[in-house]
Amino acid sequence: MNRDTDMATTGGRHAFLAKYKAGALVADDGSVKLHAFSVQLFNNGGCKFDLTGPVLDRALFHVDNCYMWPNFRAVGTPCRTSQPPHTAFRGFGGPQGMAVTEHVMDHLAQACNVSGDQLRRTNMYTLQDCTPFGMRFGGKFTGKWNVPSMFDCLYSDLDIPGRRAAASEFNKKNKWSKRGIAFTPTKFGIAFTAKFMNQGGALVHLYTDGTVLVSHGGTEMGQGLHTKVCQVAAQAFGIPLDDVYVNDSSTDKVANTIPSAASMSTDLYGMATLDACQKILKRIKVIRESLPADAPLKDVAKKAFFDRIDLTAHGFFAVDDDRCGFDWAMEKPEDFDDTQPENSWKGHPFNYFTQGVAFAEVEIDVLTGNHKTIRADVLVDVGSSINPAIDIGQIEGAYIQGVGWCTTEEVVYADSDHTWIRPRARVFTTGPGTYKIPAFNDVPETFNVSLLEDASNPFAVHSSKAVGEPPFFLGTSVFYAIKDAVKAARTSDDYFEFRMPATSERIRMACGDYISEECIAAGKASSFQPKGSY
Repeated sequence: MNRDTDMATTGGRHAFLAKYKAGALVADDGSVKLHAFSVQLFNNGGCKFDLTGPVLDRALFHVDNCYMWPNFRAVGTPCRTSQPPHTAFRGFGGPQGMAVTEHVMDHLAQACNVSGDQLRRTNMYTLQDCTPFGMRFGGKFTGKWNVPSMFDCLYSDLDIPGRRAAASEFNKKNKWSKRGIAFTPTKFGIAFTAKFMNQGGALVHLYTDGTVLVSHGGTEMGQGLHTKVCQVAAQAFGIPLDDVYVNDSSTDKVANTIPSAASMSTDLYGMATLDACQKILKRIKVIRESLPADAPLKDVAKKAFFDRIDLTAHGFFAVDDDRCGFDWAMEKPEDFDDTQPENSWKGHPFNYFTQGVAFAEVEIDVLTGNHKTIRADVLVDVGSSINPAIDIGQIEGAYIQGVGWCTTEEVVYADSDHTWIRPRARVFTTGPGTYKIPAFNDVPETFNVSLLEDASNPFAVHSSKAVGEPPFFLGTSVFYAIKDAVKAARTSDDYFEFRMPATSERIRMACGDYISEECIAAGKASSFQPKGSY
């Protein structure tokens, strides 16, 4: 199959449309507190349902992002269209839900005449709060809630007010180049929303030469899963990493496997591997105690073999029943304790949250709509990282992938806005000539990624946290920085709707100068939306 046919028939990420009402209370001292948020999410599922339902579920679970809304209502509607069926992609609906919230925060900040940074920081969840779906923050519920302190740390270290002042000064001196800044937080729930999927197995063999072979149910796709699983086994047995080998994933070794998704693979298979190692260690404990304390593992294994001790173990791990699963349809029990959070009777959808914040500074060319990312700083809480190098690589990759999603990767279909493409619903952007993924020039000129220090997580293997999907949304900091730069270029201070992705055409036409206004019908400049750069 050639690339054009592949892209024309394979469904991509779900597009979302949100309709919302939001309100905030402005105090006499100028402080602003969020008051109410009502949102309807519509996701384009294409012609088949596929994973549209679960993707919409996760969007609803994340549409609050990191903010406390005292009054909250969210409704999701999957939409059947004539397009190819849309399916799972990194983030699985979470980024779309959080993007809606960040749009709303920008809108409220302008309406209340406060800075977006101030509005975000003063309305973040605290340890006394709970999510709309009933999860409390902190302690035994979700572990440490670090987003506010991470926000403060990066805000102070980077001198965000000073950078905003410098960008404003640059904008005053340059008519056709504008700079913008954005500061974006995220929390991403870790667990499969389908409860039965939160399980995993592993098979571990200890050989008489002191080496270990691990088979597990996960799929290595470049994310470093095999390496982390080997590290777990090496640490358990106290041997060098070079003495641990991993077998290809196969159902003749570990049966009834779960898809490697939801950023859960290390959590599941790391814990399953640790369980298997601990079983073997328990069996050979007597042998180890009978030998000198410095006896190498191969001597222990050899003696255990001759004493007919089984050196193979199957490990299994399942997330606790009360830490995963959410029944949307469950009615409130008559005997429910009303001191507990609303909707908590329906379940506990996530084991914990991976958290992060990102800063981005961009410069746009008002005449062409092109942009460049001058700087990006990312701080992510991944607990006590099993392998910091792998985790930083995952964060870098997820961030740039997120940048592509919200800036260059525009998908164009045959529809009422693109009547020159036929038949209806045919994908036009089916190759590198029309579909633009991030290139070298799209990487920030200065790109700093840090892991939160002294972090822990009691709910995953060795206090680590999942890292695959959570940083993806942080890439939207580039989008919101572009939006900030476009705002600086506009002659009007009115709120404007700036849709994803921020293509060159959208940036150029949103700048609202006299050149772009000549291309737009009279009176339509504030609501005009480009329909594809082709």
